[in-house]
Amino acid sequence: MESRNPVFANSKAFSGDGYATFDATPQQLQDMYDAPAATPVQTKRMTIDDVIMKTAALFGVLLVGAAIGWVVSDDAPSIPFLAMIVGLVLGLVISFRQSTSPALILSYGVVEGVFVGGISSILEQQYDNIVSQAVLGTLAAFTAMLVLYRTGRLRATPKFTKMFIVAIGGYFIVALVSLVAALFGVGGGWGFYGAGGLGVLLCVAGVALASLSLILDFDYIDKGIQQGLPERYSWLAAFGLIVSLIWLYIELLRLLAILRGDS
Repeated sequence: MESRNPVFANSKAFSGDGYATFDATPQQLQDMYDAPAATPVQTKRMTIDDVIMKTAALFGVLLVGAAIGWVVSDDAPSIPFLAMIVGLVLGLVISFRQSTSPALILSYGVVEGVFVGGISSILEQQYDNIVSQAVLGTLAAFTAMLVLYRTGRLRATPKFTKMFIVAIGGYFIVALVSLVAALFGVGGGWGFYGAGGLGVLLCVAGVALASLSLILDFDYIDKGIQQGLPERYSWLAAFGLIVSLIWLYIELLRLLAILRGDS
């Protein structure tokens, strides 16, 4: 008899449409049992291929934004810094909302690309080949962290994560105070980063923290796949990787600029 309860009347599970029932023959049940299990792709679960493809797409739009920032920085040097502010806002929105919106995440990639390309162009004009050095350093650090993670030398244990959060909190407080100091001309416009040996130590700390953040990204991806997160979360995983790589690149760029400025 058909149910009049709207909860059950429109339910495939309770109506029996599209689901196995006890009316199936023994052979049909055996065939269902022998059928191969559904793959993550078929169930629309996140896979490592999804993360790689989304990261590649996000990196692609980042490069497009970087090319734009590189070109416009000569005539409008303020645009890269405006892009930095917009990118920071978008990044915070994505992070706190845990947004998996492709449009929002790709927009972040373009805007951050403008910032990265602009600041790279400005520093390249002052220090020849500094961009290529920072790129190679970023690739080397990424590869090293991936190897250390895959071989089990570094893992995102609860202790590791707690220590990282404390360290990164302290670092960003110092960086914020340094930014305010830079506005008043401290360190030649570099803030604490321009204060001789202290500046170098701060940059080294930034490079180390940015590199270690990749370990947390790798752990998030692994756990997401193991827990069967929906495929859309691969966008969030790609976002996390790109944020860490941009942070690492900028820290290396600043460290090289300070070292070469003192030479």
